[in-house]
Amino acid sequence: MVQVAVCGPASASPTQVAQARRVGELLATRGATVLCGGGGGVMAAVAAGVRAHGGLVIAVRPDDGTGAGPYAQASATLLTNLGQARNAVLVCSADAVIAVGGSWGTLSEVALAMRRGDVPVVVLGGWRVVDDSGVPVAGPCHVDTPEEAVRLALTTDGGS
Repeated sequence: MVQVAVCGPASASPTQVAQARRVGELLATRGATVLCGGGGGVMAAVAAGVRAHGGLVIAVRPDDGTGAGPYAQASATLLTNLGQARNAVLVCSADAVIAVGGSWGTLSEVALAMRRGDVPVVVLGGWRVVDDSGVPVAGPCHVDTPEEAVRLALTTDGGS
């Protein structure tokens, strides 16, 4: 079974929340296990989409789980107590990474996934990296819809 990490900001816009939920629905219907950070915003939305379609979603939490949190929507939760270092655990456990929107944490997840070099990395409405002259740097595949994001994430080459 393929594992897809879905990353994105806890403080997500309504558009990002809707896109993340749709990504979760699509991944669940394709039989993928979804990994996420287990927080609010994009993370909660993708978990809700996965669960609404009977899929499996694993939350990889940065804390020790002492407080109640939105990760209750996950099928299972891994408590890492690693803080933001859990981002490496999340992306290293995935066969593909989809980022919905952007935050500093999301940027670190995209960068860590790109450093792996062996998984598709797809960005839906998030960070774009450019060189000092404004030319986009080769990196993740940027898409406009949840359908494109899932299709490219589930290919062997990430659409490259």
